[in-house]
Amino acid sequence: MTVLSARGLAKSYADTPVFAGIDLDLQAGEIVALLGESGSGKSTLLNCLAGLDEADAGAITLAGQDLRGLDDEGRSALRRRSLGFIFQAFHLLPHLSVADNVALPLRLLGQRDDGRVAAMLEAVNLAALSARMPRQLSGGQLQRVAIARALVHRPVLVLADEPTGNLDARHAAEVLELLRRCTHEAGAACLLVTHSEVAAQAADRRLRLDARGLHVA
Repeated sequence: MTVLSARGLAKSYADTPVFAGIDLDLQAGEIVALLGESGSGKSTLLNCLAGLDEADAGAITLAGQDLRGLDDEGRSALRRRSLGFIFQAFHLLPHLSVADNVALPLRLLGQRDDGRVAAMLEAVNLAALSARMPRQLSGGQLQRVAIARALVHRPVLVLADEPTGNLDARHAAEVLELLRRCTHEAGAACLLVTHSEVAAQAADRRLRLDARGLHVA
């Protein structure tokens, strides 16, 4: 099943083109690595695909909905329902426990927990740390919390922006394996933005963004 489809995307800032002619399809259950040099537009493309930024040209369909037909409120609702975000800087709320951070997407959607938070914490091997605060965790543990939070509401698309950028090699390998396993088991598509060729090896497909567009890496 195609989770996300983009056709002819282009984006410029002032007179400086960021990318153009971007075509992309993401399928349920696959991880796609997006590689590229710093400044190549990877994060900008990610923001456009999420509806956080607007492309100058092209069309994006996410979970069967055309982003062009949605206002800001509609895009926000679609993101809450259909997207999971994993950030390089984790973006956990420091005043909430591990369990409450993971439960946040469910609360924003008005959904019952029904054991999903506990199940996700078990999946990322953090069940024993559910009551801890973010300041009490290591970098690898924080990233595992972020993965659990991104997947707890069963999104169809996970966007991961440099999720191993702040981790050492051992923790990076653990996080990538966890992301691969959880994404496949959840049947979600995952777009993994990275500078790392090692991180890209965890993906099912590898693409590279440069001034000429998007290409198989």
